[in-house]
Amino acid sequence: MDLPAHRLETRLAEDGTLTLEHLPFRPGQAVEVIVVPLPEKGPLENAYPLRGLSVAYDRPTEPVAEQDWEALS
Repeated sequence: MDLPAHRLETRLAEDGTLTLEHLPFRPGQAVEVIVVPLPEKGPLENAYPLRGLSVAYDRPTEPVAEQDWEALS
């Protein structure tokens, strides 16, 4: 039996409490709550390690991997 699930990301309040509002279940319905911490997100300084590097093309008009095409044999 597939049960409907609802995923929600939120933050704890300063006093450590958690409030869930506007859930898609009917009032009074029993639900299971599992709380899992999200991984800490590090700095994004290395998100694009190739950004800013120069690009050079050797022989840009030459065919690539021509020997891999059986139809050319």
